[in-house]
Amino acid sequence: MASTSTHPTFPTRPYASNLGKLPDRPATSAFGTSTTHQQRETQRLERERAERERLEREGQNVLSELSEEQREEINEAFGLFDLDKDKKIDYHELKVAMKALGFDLPKSEILSILQTHGVPSTPSASTTSKFAPPSRLLLPLSSFQALMSQRILARDPREEILRAFELFDEGGKGKINLNDLRRVARELGEGLEEDELVAMIEEFDMDGDGAIGREEFVGICMQ
Repeated sequence: MASTSTHPTFPTRPYASNLGKLPDRPATSAFGTSTTHQQRETQRLERERAERERLEREGQNVLSELSEEQREEINEAFGLFDLDKDKKIDYHELKVAMKALGFDLPKSEILSILQTHGVPSTPSASTTSKFAPPSRLLLPLSSFQALMSQRILARDPREEILRAFELFDEGGKGKINLNDLRRVARELGEGLEEDELVAMIEEFDMDGDGAIGREEFVGICMQ
């Protein structure tokens, strides 16, 4: 008679029912974190926009305190360097435009102005892609007008006069002679006679050297 063999039974593993089950995760998701970051970024941009608008309103009030000639000078400097005529200028255009108005600022100050008052450039359709470089900051005309108005009003009148002196003093001689007056009169389209130009030199030449020195010129303008 054949014998029957009994196979041993293996004990049931207590963890068998948990196979394939992942541990529970916190309720916070990456989506929620991303949404919070976007909200903070939106709030930051809104604060910057509000501050920019406040400064521009103040600047427009200051702009009204300038003379018509000074306002034209600001607009001409901006227009000269706004090469694409979009009423916004970038870092390099801002630097040379301010220099044309007599404000030669270091790179750090120019960048600070753009960080505070600049707006992001709008990428063109040809450059729009996920690999596009970050937007440049541009300074709008209204912000440029406001900033330059404040700086011009805060400038020492003597500095303004010395800047005008340099326009007359060709070659940096330190004096304005008859040839300088002839040149400026010609450039401005003033039909002054020779004896009138000579009379101007004689009237303001206090030390009798036949020319108008820097301090003599300041004295004339400060009267």
